[in-house]
Amino acid sequence: MSTNVLFKGIIPPVSTLFTSDGSLDTASMKKLIDYLIDSGVNGLFFLGTGGEFSQMSTEERMEVASFATKYVAGRVPVLIGTGGTNTREVIDLSKHSKEVGADGVVIVNPFYWNLSEENLYKHYSTIAESVDTNIIFYNFPGLTGQDLSPEFVLKLAKNHSNIVGIKETVDTAGHIREMILTVKAERPDFAVLTGFDDHLLNNLALGGDGAISASTNFAPELQVGIYRAFQSGDFAKATELHRRLAYLPLMYKLDTPFVSVVKEAMRLTGRELSSTYVLPPANQLAESKLEELKTILSKAGLYKN
Repeated sequence: MSTNVLFKGIIPPVSTLFTSDGSLDTASMKKLIDYLIDSGVNGLFFLGTGGEFSQMSTEERMEVASFATKYVAGRVPVLIGTGGTNTREVIDLSKHSKEVGADGVVIVNPFYWNLSEENLYKHYSTIAESVDTNIIFYNFPGLTGQDLSPEFVLKLAKNHSNIVGIKETVDTAGHIREMILTVKAERPDFAVLTGFDDHLLNNLALGGDGAISASTNFAPELQVGIYRAFQSGDFAKATELHRRLAYLPLMYKLDTPFVSVVKEAMRLTGRELSSTYVLPPANQLAESKLEELKTILSKAGLYKN
C-alpha cells in the first residue's frame, strides 16, 4: 500500500471574507489567498467552521467553492468543506467541488440528529461511493456532539480508498495518538491533521501529518515555521515557536462562535480586509474584547501598539 500522504503540512481553514452588506468580498479574499500561499502553506481549506459554511445557503457555498478553486488555480491543493445534516446535499456539494477542480472535500459528521453508529457509517459510506474525489473526515465532537472513534474511522478507511484523512478538532492528545496508531497502522497514506493550534507539535511528534488550524489566517509564520523546523530536525526552533503559538487558543474564549475573533486578529496583524463582517447569528467582536485580543496577540509576538 502507498505511504504517500496526499494532504499534509499546514493547511489553513480560510476565513470567508464579506463586504459590510454580507456579499462575498472577492478582492479581500484574493489578497488573503495570495498572502497564505506566499507564506508557504501546503494547501487551503475553504468552507470550514471559520469559513462560516453553516450559515450559508447551498448556492452561497457553491459560489465560494467555485471562486476559491478558480483563483488558487492549482498553486496549492484546495479542499472544500461539504459537510452538513443532509446526506443528499453533502453528495451534491461534493460533486460540485470535484467539478470546479478542488482536490478533495472535508466532511464534518451531521450535527443535529444523534445518529447510531450504523447510520453514521452508512452516511459516510454512501458519500464515498457516490463521489469520485478525496475525502477527509472532520471530527469536531464539541460542535457535532458525536465523536469519530479511531476504530470507526479505520473501518471506513479500509473499505473506501478515497477516504484519505481526518481533521482532529479534539483537545485531547490521547485521541490524536490513538487515531495515528490505529488508522495509520493499516493505512499509512491516511493523513491525521490537528484542528487545535496547540496540538500541532504533539501531532508531528506522534507521527501525524500537520494542522488545519484557524490562526494560520493571521499567523502562518508560526505554524509553517513549526512544521518546517520539525521536518528539518530543528526541534529547538519548533519548541520556541510552539511556545508562542500556545497563547493563541486563549483568543477563542473571547467570543462564541470565534469567527469574529479570527477576523479581528487578521485586521490587527495587517491583513487588508474591507470589513470584519460575520454572518448572523454571529456578530462582530465587541469593542471591549479588542484590548484583550491585542494583549494575547502581543504575548505571541504578533502585535505591537
